[in-house]
Amino acid sequence: MHAAAVLGDPATAGELAEVAGLDPDAGRTALQAALRTAALHDHGDGRYGFQAPLAAAAVRAHLAGPYREELHGRAADRLVRRQPVPWERVAGHRRACGRERGWLHAVERAAQRHADRGDLERAVALLESALATGPVPEHARSRLVTLLARSAVMGLRSDRTLAVLQHIVADHGLAPALRGEIRLDLGLLLCNQIGRCTDGLAELERAVGELQEQPVLLARAMSALSMPYWPGAPLAENVAWIERALVVSEQVGDPVVRAAVAANRVSVLLNIGDPAAWPLVDALPRDGEPVAVRQQAARGLCNAADAAVWIGHYDRSRALLGEGVALAARSGASYAEQTGRGCTLVLDWATGRWAGLAGRAGALVAEAGDMPFIASDARLVLGLLALARGAWAETEEYLSGPDAPDRDHGPVPLSAAASGALIRLALAREDTAGAAAEASLAWDRLRAKGVWAWAAELAPWAVEATARAGSVAAAREMTAEFATGLDGRDAPSADAALHWTRAALAEATGDPKTARTHYERAAAGYRALPRPYHAALTAAAAARCTLEVGDAGTAGAVEALADSAAAFEALGATWDAARTRAELRGHRPPEDRRGPGRPAYGDLLSPREEEVARLAAAGMTNREIATALHLSPRTVEQHVARALQKTGARSRQQLTALPRAAAPTEPD
Repeated sequence: MHAAAVLGDPATAGELAEVAGLDPDAGRTALQAALRTAALHDHGDGRYGFQAPLAAAAVRAHLAGPYREELHGRAADRLVRRQPVPWERVAGHRRACGRERGWLHAVERAAQRHADRGDLERAVALLESALATGPVPEHARSRLVTLLARSAVMGLRSDRTLAVLQHIVADHGLAPALRGEIRLDLGLLLCNQIGRCTDGLAELERAVGELQEQPVLLARAMSALSMPYWPGAPLAENVAWIERALVVSEQVGDPVVRAAVAANRVSVLLNIGDPAAWPLVDALPRDGEPVAVRQQAARGLCNAADAAVWIGHYDRSRALLGEGVALAARSGASYAEQTGRGCTLVLDWATGRWAGLAGRAGALVAEAGDMPFIASDARLVLGLLALARGAWAETEEYLSGPDAPDRDHGPVPLSAAASGALIRLALAREDTAGAAAEASLAWDRLRAKGVWAWAAELAPWAVEATARAGSVAAAREMTAEFATGLDGRDAPSADAALHWTRAALAEATGDPKTARTHYERAAAGYRALPRPYHAALTAAAAARCTLEVGDAGTAGAVEALADSAAAFEALGATWDAARTRAELRGHRPPEDRRGPGRPAYGDLLSPREEEVARLAAAGMTNREIATALHLSPRTVEQHVARALQKTGARSRQQLTALPRAAAPTEPD
């Protein structure tokens, strides 16, 4: 019974006898007695133990210390002869009987096995626990920390891992090569999992200096510095790093480092819209050995999918995501799997797959817990969805609140998209000065990086805000800079956005005919991608310009406004639908206009009351609704009051899921 309690899991009769210190005959007799009295239970397959784990724990707790240590020692000796050796259990027994050196050896073997199988989170947990247990001899500590760093970078970060790595690199007694190796993984951890890119890039640059005698690791560090997502270094430096990394990786020939460099080279080229990237995507080693090669390939596929989203190749992005996430799950590349999930959210937002999107994005934010950087894509999507439906307070919270990625230090494409949304929000609130200030800061960030394909979500709003603030020359310069940056690049989304940007500039400077032409071209480009929300935005803008010009296309423009309003409604873009319908009402044909007097809607909401109620439910203030729908705040207040009265709602928040108003009982 004591042997069974120490072993914990069901064991064979021979194992129980040996751990108990009995010869085989005596062990067999004792086991039969324990089974007859139901002290132990026959689990089948020749294994015996306690029926309930709590019973084993209770017996184990009452064993005297020295006697219990003897049992643990014999258990460790017996289990090490199993095939395969259960190294994690062996480590526990050796620790319990005071065999420190054997315990650390078993921990290392167990963690390495978990890592080889792709179970990186279990390897990280085991290594962290061992390093935090107490003093560990330096020779063993170095090996364990090296393994921990490698596992943590490909898995998910923990604060303890970060603290351990920072403590190790601060030890000046370490050999520079070993410190450089740990510093490399620390830099990757800071950049990728934690989002402290400035600190991470600094660690990576220090690692390059310490790894000159280790070309495999040197190539990895250089390759990491090539990633263009992070602010700070201009694109030219990123390109120089990947070229240096490629040379070193080809010289050493290590398959893992070659896969890592290949994955990063794909990211660099695809993000800048270089068509040469696509053959390199196809060449990523999906079936490579060892498993670390497949992990790097999975990372490369997910990064390629992410880049394809930002430049506007949506079908390719979805195919790469399916392949990359599946490979990441099979190979244990947890971080790549998580980034793939985030990329899927951005892709679904861009392509108009909004049904259930907010719920999925919210779930990813909740799962991220105390690691908000993991959910950066999800927070961006939630902010963009909130803006479209008029939940402006939520927009600010997701895009600029305490948990939002720092726009000065976060990934540049996400920062540009967030700034574009915040500029649009400021313009909607008629805060032209605030919109122009955000546009200036965002444009400076993008100019410093030099990846102009990422201006697709920023440029139209930034140029409009700058021109409306009176800086027309600066707006023209921004438009020209955007166009020059796209020359020769494969970036369909940015190409459509360039037409939109030119249209916004023309409209803001009093040239509606030119604006209409570019809005129509932008809408055609967005429909081809497809990007239904952006297609509706630009089609509505083209119609607005047509109505301003007042030429023969007026009837078609009214129809285009109606189509755009319907598209917004189908997507769930409540604010856009309401403001487009408000604009549409001013251009209805005379025969469709309401005559004197109010129509009799009875207890049903009128169309205008319904629009106001939906925006109020989304969180917009009366003044914001008035601005959006070109009404007076007093009129909005009356509409909200009638909506509350008719629906029986007790608050603005309850004005949700409203039925569409029926036709009035009297003619207009």
